[in-house]
Amino acid sequence: QVQPVESGGGLVQPGGSLRLSCAASGGTFVGYTVGWFRQGPGTEREFVAGVRWSGGNRYYGDSMRERFSTVKDTANGAVFLEMNNLKPEDTAVYYCAVGRPIMSTVTTERAYYYWGQGTQVTVSS
Repeated sequence: QVQPVESGGGLVQPGGSLRLSCAASGGTFVGYTVGWFRQGPGTEREFVAGVRWSGGNRYYGDSMRERFSTVKDTANGAVFLEMNNLKPEDTAVYYCAVGRPIMSTVTTERAYYYWGQGTQVTVSS
């Protein structure tokens, strides 16, 4: 089974940018949708973005499209989450998840089978 592994988190100042990476361990993302979720302090986990590996369709959570972008790194079999103009409220643990959701469930946690451990993103001056 494929196990997603996140990297690239850290501390960034407000207005800065960060790129997270999700690599596939023990398999590939072929045939799956790779989703990004985040969970901030005291909040529920929410959908950020997702990309369907075959076909490349991309999906975004509410208000995420403005500053976040997810792209495939086809050469390395990975997926990136590019985050721009970061704000303190973007502080969260960011998770990469893999599943085969249908269109109506692409933003829901239960549609994803395999989850990474998460990577911390802190936006602070």
